[in-house]
Amino acid sequence: MFGKVEKNPILTLTCMALAFLIYGYATSLPKITDFMIFCIFVISFDLLYGHMGQLSFGHMLYLGAGAYGCGMFAYHIYPDPFLSILAGVLVGATVAALLGTLVVKTSHAAFALSNLALNEVGAYLVLSPWHKWTGGEDGLSLFFKKYGFINFGQSTFRFYFCLASLLLVVYLMLLLVRSPYGSLLKAIKENEVRVRFLGYNTFLYKYITFIISGAIAAFAGALMSINLSYTNTSLISPTRNVEVIFAALMGGAGSVIGAVVGGTAFMTISNYLAIYVVRWEMFLGFALLIFVFWFREGIWGYLSKSGGALEKERSNP
Repeated sequence: MFGKVEKNPILTLTCMALAFLIYGYATSLPKITDFMIFCIFVISFDLLYGHMGQLSFGHMLYLGAGAYGCGMFAYHIYPDPFLSILAGVLVGATVAALLGTLVVKTSHAAFALSNLALNEVGAYLVLSPWHKWTGGEDGLSLFFKKYGFINFGQSTFRFYFCLASLLLVVYLMLLLVRSPYGSLLKAIKENEVRVRFLGYNTFLYKYITFIISGAIAAFAGALMSINLSYTNTSLISPTRNVEVIFAALMGGAGSVIGAVVGGTAFMTISNYLAIYVVRWEMFLGFALLIFVFWFREGIWGYLSKSGGALEKERSNP
């Protein structure tokens, strides 16, 4: 069953839409809107980690670039929501393109730590030297123009807009990872030296992937700014990088659907467990240990594997 869902994009998007609609109306639309935006961020991170094989400790930099690009455009230039989102994505993609020329040349620990260092620099610039434009510690309070029924001030409209955005990102990512380009990324992850020996410019493919990942993260950041009607330093904080890493591991690295499952699971635990448990972070830590040592394929990987084994058993009684 789970294998069929993963192989059929239309079925994937339909099931995902129904799941978020049910979850949203059963709980809280604004809260589930946050969940969906976070899932987009996890997808962007997993493109680097799960598909290209590079762990980044500074992915919040690109989320923050998108959030501040969107917020500063709306606050200082013109409060059009769509132009603000576009500005955020362009800022995030530009930052990724500029920094990628240096970062992509590294790998493994150097890649992870260089991204973290750049994230620290970005957070400092937002907080101090650029505080006149970013609002510093106070951030920026935002409002956006209305166009008839297009009203980002309404939580219901934001929910459906973010749901449509998530489905679009998932669909495009499924096309990407299942294309020859995605196959080449997988080959680079497994053995970059061999791919380079075959004549491929691995730096170029990794560089383009880095920019795509940064742009998607920036898109998530722009949506966060619009959903919160606010932009502050928490959206670029280096200490929050662990959240997206945890979510990717929880859902199953290297899977677009796994990224959505992991993002939703992480946000559900962190939002609802905190209501009943004071030290809820400790339980998240235990959960991470369980996934690292016993369920390395993540929730979605485990479900897909179990479902495939069950189908095989039924077909061969």
